[in-house]
Amino acid sequence: MMNRRREIFARRLDLAHGRVDMSHGGGGRAMAQLIEDLFLAAFDNDWLRAQDDCAQFAVPAGRLVIATDSHVVSPLFFPGGDIGCLSVHGTINDVAMAGARPLYLASSFILEEGFPLANLTRIVESMAHAARRAGVPIITGDTKVVERGKGDGVFITTTGVGAVPAGVTISASRATPGDAVLLSGSLGEHGMAVMAQRENLSFDAPIESDTTALHELVAAMVAAVPDIHCLRDPTRGGLASALNEIARQAGVGMRLREAAIPVREPVRALCELLGLDPLYVANEGKLIAICPADAADHLLAAMRDHPLGREAALIGEVVADDHGFVEMETVFGGRRLVDWLSGEQLPRIC
Repeated sequence: MMNRRREIFARRLDLAHGRVDMSHGGGGRAMAQLIEDLFLAAFDNDWLRAQDDCAQFAVPAGRLVIATDSHVVSPLFFPGGDIGCLSVHGTINDVAMAGARPLYLASSFILEEGFPLANLTRIVESMAHAARRAGVPIITGDTKVVERGKGDGVFITTTGVGAVPAGVTISASRATPGDAVLLSGSLGEHGMAVMAQRENLSFDAPIESDTTALHELVAAMVAAVPDIHCLRDPTRGGLASALNEIARQAGVGMRLREAAIPVREPVRALCELLGLDPLYVANEGKLIAICPADAADHLLAAMRDHPLGREAALIGEVVADDHGFVEMETVFGGRRLVDWLSGEQLPRIC
């Protein structure tokens, strides 16, 4: 009997051909094997090797920041990324938008019975690569399995912890009339990459997701201009919704210049084909920065010096407006209201 038990534990998961089954979430041997053969192997670090139900870590000086984000993107794999790297980048960016240095990540998986282990391996390895490249380890997590038909392959929730250095206070509430509004690069690439994959659309110039971790760009920006008032990554709802959120929080208005907002031609063309507005399309590798007007040129130069900010542009300014309206000066010389996103323009996009 003892030899039989050793033989069972010595078996490896068939990561190439196997599938998730209910026992992988049951708390027993199969779950332990999934964790050891896949998650521990991919995310390997000292915190995970302890195999406790939590992670203990040193806390640096400064204010702590915590953010959590759930990822339900469909399809799971798309040009330029997948749900794995997206789950790492998305949470790192949420932490970074406070001006924080991301320190650690936790991850939680909801797996559907029957999901191919080969796909799960690909996702987990993508997460591991993204976390290592960003220098932000995944130090704890959880896995659950739901019955076939009660999930959609895999859902991933990640939580990030970071530290804000002394003297940095970045919040939407600090946006002030007269401030400059900057954008780190072109809009709509993530949302249109997912949509093109979903609809089996192909183009001479393929559209790839811009998903990436922005914390190093943010660090360079904060070093150049410590008095940045607000940072925000325009994910679901795009630039338009993000600016409306900031305007509401700060009790101000925004005035944008359409000609200054960068949108690459393949994205613009696909948006026109589908009847979408790039201002409302999700991004996963861009940020909005709001700073005092007299610091805008210096901040813009710092952004353009970084590989992730080479297309950065000054796109507008904050104005006094009790109604909190976001307005656009169009290329034709008129003005139009840039309202909140109504409904769900592109579901399951992140």
